Amino acid sequence: MLLSSLAVIVAAMSPAVHAQTAGQTADFRRFLETDIWPAAAKRGVPRAVFDAAFDGVKPNLKLPDLVLPGEKPKIEEKSSQAEFRDPAAYFDEKAIARLVAKGRALGAENRATLARIERQTDVPAGIVLAIWGRESNFGAAKIPYDAFEVLGTKAWASRRKEMFRGELLAALGIVADGHLKISEMRSSWAGALGQPQFMPSKFTEYAVDFDGDGRRDIWRSTPDTLASIAHYLQLKGWQRGRGWGVEATVPTSLSCTGEGPDKGRPVADFAKAGAAPLGGGSFGKGEGRATAHLLMPAGRMGPAFVATPNFYVIKEYNNSDTYALFIGQVADRIAGTGGAFRTPWRMAGGMSRGDTARLQEKLQARGYDVGSADGLPGFKTRRSIGSAERKAGMPETCWPSKAFAAGLD
Repeated sequence: MLLSSLAVIVAAMSPAVHAQTAGQTADFRRFLETDIWPAAAKRGVPRAVFDAAFDGVKPNLKLPDLVLPGEKPKIEEKSSQAEFRDPAAYFDEKAIARLVAKGRALGAENRATLARIERQTDVPAGIVLAIWGRESNFGAAKIPYDAFEVLGTKAWASRRKEMFRGELLAALGIVADGHLKISEMRSSWAGALGQPQFMPSKFTEYAVDFDGDGRRDIWRSTPDTLASIAHYLQLKGWQRGRGWGVEATVPTSLSCTGEGPDKGRPVADFAKAGAAPLGGGSFGKGEGRATAHLLMPAGRMGPAFVATPNFYVIKEYNNSDTYALFIGQVADRIAGTGGAFRTPWRMAGGMSRGDTARLQEKLQARGYDVGSADGLPGFKTRRSIGSAERKAGMPETCWPSKAFAAGLD
């Protein structure tokens, strides 16, 4: 969840910048004792579990997105998360091919389990396999961090303290409830757990026991992992019988400012406006009256899509257009119904995340809704750029560039 001001965009920290002091360590331990322990106790976490979780734990000042006491937030010039960088690099064909090949093999190996999951949730096997592959390389990825070190540090000194405080308490609850031993609580740098990479609160809400052993084991059980991913998407509103979307031609008469989940319209309207699937044919039998959305993750500088609401269900898993598109692409290829993008990604402009954040602030000052000045060109930023370009008599690109930014000075 991204905050709404340029002032809170922070840099990924390096050890040289953050040499840990005895005072910081003492402040961290004081925070755990006076803030986290009372809240954990109210939730029924035993003192022995709390003490064991934080035995020898110090704040990890190498983590990104930290704002330490007495420190001013800094602009992050380069995003620390792959989903928010250059789509052309993100959609590496060799990496996609490896995931697809492994996904197909594991799909065949787990065919009966996936079929039962799909009957119960309506979520296709390809989507579940694609998320499993992207999040943890089908369970093979090493998860390097101590979850209590990560969550404790971020609850103490990150730009989203309250969110991480809640996740830390949920993680303590996972151990207290017997799902995992403290020594097994490993996470990503953001505190995500297990093969589906659920935040602790998401584990509590969405993880399921699908193998019938009485435990919701997203660390070691493939059936529990796959069913938990599908259960998450089911509860987020997956629509039965519909895909996620299709790459399409979008004529210039169909403005890129019409993009976004809040601007749905019947598929027939897109067809009438001149949009068409790039693979030929129609958008699908019975789709004419169904709601769809224009999706242009790189504005006019890359592929365009007519997306179903299921695209935005995938995006609930990771709030990134490129992530959701990646999952859809891999899922289609696993199922044998999709291939490489037909339109190239032409990422022009040379804008860093900091440059984009400053551009967003300029647009906000002119009354445009960019969502937040976070340096990430989401759909609100893209369509605001398009509107400003049109107002200035420029061709609509709906994508940040140095030339456009200079014109706002």
